[in-house]
This record gives sequence, C-alpha cells and structure tokens, in this order.
Amino acid sequence: MKLALFREVLDLNQAFEQVMRGLTKLEKVRAFSKEQIRRVRAEVETARVDANREFFDNFDAMVEDDASWAYKFQREYDRKTKDLDDVYFDIKEAEERRKKKGLPPRVAILPGWDISDEDRYDEEQAEKNKRAARKRAIAAKQHNTSSGRSKKRSQAAAAHRPKEAKG
Repeated sequence: MKLALFREVLDLNQAFEQVMRGLTKLEKVRAFSKEQIRRVRAEVETARVDANREFFDNFDAMVEDDASWAYKFQREYDRKTKDLDDVYFDIKEAEERRKKKGLPPRVAILPGWDISDEDRYDEEQAEKNKRAARKRAIAAKQHNTSSGRSKKRSQAAAAHRPKEAKG
C-alpha cells in the first residue's frame, strides 16, 4: 500500500478540519457575516469531499492493481511449489463429492492406485541401469584382459618361431 499517500490525505483532511474550526470561530465574531461564513464553510466542506472522492476513486484503481499483482504472484508461487501429484488427490476428492451427491463419475481412478508407483518405477529403472553398467564394465575388463593375454601369447609364439633363412 501507499502509506505516504495515506499520510498526505490524512494531512489534507486535518488541514480542512483546522480551516472549518477557524471558520466556526469567525462565525461568532460580529465583523463577519454569519451567512458569508456559512457559505465559505460549505465550499470548504465541498472541497474536502471532492478531494477525498478523487483520492478514493483513484485508490480503488491502485488497490485493484495491487490485488492483481498479488494474485498473480500467489498463483505463480503456488504453481512453483505445488506437488504435481496433488492433482490426483484433487480429482479423487472431487469424484468423492460427486458420488455423495449421486452423480456419475467424470473420471475413473484406477483401484489400488499408489502415488509412489512412479517413484518406485524410476528407482527400479535406475538400479537396472546401474547393474547393466556394472556388467558392461566387467565384460569390457575381461575382454581387455583376455585380448591382452592373446596379444602376449602371439608375441611369445612369434619369438619362439624359427627364423626363416634368407635366400
């Protein structure tokens, strides 16, 4: 909210009040016409009403702008922090309300549905991927070891072969 703006309007209304008190005092003085002072008091009060009306008409627009921003901010915050699985609970509750009213279901919720089934599936897939990676690593290591042995055997065999005579 615009606290400084409220203070300004309060100060303005207090100034109008001070003018009204001064005019009320002058009304008692013989040097001034009572009728003239009453007319001025009416003008001052009309000015106060017009100033307050202007402020509150504009204030309504400011409040609506602030409210719009606040609701948008709240929706965005709720969207960011909402658990995506909450939609299932919302639907389940809505379907239970419809059932109590005797209305047919709009959506079928699978019996035995468990919110954590997707998490379990993801965990199982991750474990399978780890095991497969370990098997590939072991197989690669064995392949490297066996190909290393074959290479050594080939080199040893080549070293033991008789050298061919030059012709």
